[in-house]
Amino acid sequence: MGIYDAMNASVTGMNAQSNYLSNIGQNISNASTPGYKQADTEFSTLVDQSAVGQTSAGGVYTTTRVEAAKRGTLQSTTSTTDLAVNGNGFFVVSNSANSSSGSGENFLTRSGSFVTDNSGNLYNSAGYYLMGYAYSASGTLPAMSSNSLTGMTNVKVATGILPAVATSTGTFSANLDSTATSGAGPVSNTSFTSQTSITMYDSQGAAEIVNLYFLKTGANTWSAAAYLGATALTGSTTALNFTGSTLGATSMSFNLPNANGALPTNPVTLDLSGMTQYSTAFAVSKSDMTGHAASSISSVSISTDGTLSYQLADGTSVAAYKIPLASVASPINMLSGTGNVFSPTLESGQANVGVAGTGQLGTIKSSNLEQSTVDIATELTNMIVAQRNYQANSKMFSTGAQCLDTLINMQV
Repeated sequence: MGIYDAMNASVTGMNAQSNYLSNIGQNISNASTPGYKQADTEFSTLVDQSAVGQTSAGGVYTTTRVEAAKRGTLQSTTSTTDLAVNGNGFFVVSNSANSSSGSGENFLTRSGSFVTDNSGNLYNSAGYYLMGYAYSASGTLPAMSSNSLTGMTNVKVATGILPAVATSTGTFSANLDSTATSGAGPVSNTSFTSQTSITMYDSQGAAEIVNLYFLKTGANTWSAAAYLGATALTGSTTALNFTGSTLGATSMSFNLPNANGALPTNPVTLDLSGMTQYSTAFAVSKSDMTGHAASSISSVSISTDGTLSYQLADGTSVAAYKIPLASVASPINMLSGTGNVFSPTLESGQANVGVAGTGQLGTIKSSNLEQSTVDIATELTNMIVAQRNYQANSKMFSTGAQCLDTLINMQV
C-alpha cells in the first residue's frame, strides 16, 4: 500500500460521505412529506487483495436503500379522500388521468393525500392518479388480476345527480321457522307461512315494493314466490329444499314490471343461498339489492376494504369503486421514482394485487395520512457524523499530498 493508494482511498471516502450527506439532505427535506420512506446509506469496503497479507487499498463505496416497507405513523385529517394503509400494502397510482384508454404507467405509493381534479379524478399531491375497479350498474366488479397492475381505471368521484339504476340482482336471506305447520300449496299472497317486503327500482328510478311469500310444504321443504301488489311475478315461484338447517345454492328469478307500463320489464335475480331453517321465529338477516333512484350525492365514504361509496340524498348508499392494494416480496428492492412512487423490479418481485383487509396487505383508513418515516434528530446526528468523516478523509488526502511534496522536494 503506497501513498497513492491512501489518497485514492480517501477520495472514495469523501465521495461516500458526500453520498451519505446527500441522502441525509433528501430525508430532512422530506420530513413532512406524507408517505415518504427514509433513504438509508450502506457502506461497503473496496479492497484489492494481491496476496495473503498484502493488500492494495481500494476505499469504500455506498449503496442507497429506500426503506419502502417501513411504516410511518398515521395522522387523522378532515378529508375523506385522504387515505392511509394500515398494513404492508401500497396504493396503485398512474401518471395519467386517462389510464383506462391504455395511456400512462402504473406505480406503487403510500402517499395518499388524494383530491379531485376538474373531472372528478382522484390524484395525490405528487400528481399521480388513484387506480381501482369500477362497479357496474348491476353491482359487480370486473375480474381482478392478482399478479398484474393492468385492468384498472382512474377512481373518479361523481358530483351532481347520480342517474337511476334498475335493480337487477340482490341477496336475500332469512330464517324460516322449522316448527311451523305445513300448509296447502301452491304458495301465494293468500297461502303462506311467512312474508316480508323489499324495495326495488325500475329503470326510471321508481321504487316498487315486492312482497316475498314463503310456504312450508313439508319436512325441510318450502316454496317461495314474489308478488307486486296482488300480481304474481312470472317465474318467481321457487322450491327451497333444506339439508338440515341450511339451504344450498338457490336463486329466484323474475321480471319486474316498470311503474311506467310502456317500458320493458327488468330481469331480477335474488340469491337465496343464505336462507336458514331453525326452530325460531321468521327473521330477515340480509336484504341487499342493487339499483337506486336518481338522486343527488350528499357525501362520499371509503371503507376499510377499499369500497368507495356514494351516500345519496335519499339515505341509500351506492358502491362505485373498489380501491385495491398491492405488495411485492422485497419492497426494499423496488425502484424509487420522483413523487414518492415505486416500481417493481426483478429483485423486488412482481406486484401482487388484492382486496384491502386480506393477507398482509392491511386495511385502508379514510381521513388519515401516513407520515414520513424520517426522524429529524437521528438525521441531524448522522449529518454531524458524515461531516466529521468527510473532514477526516480530506485530512488524509491532504497528508498524502504533503508526503508527495516531501518526496518531490528531496535532495539527491
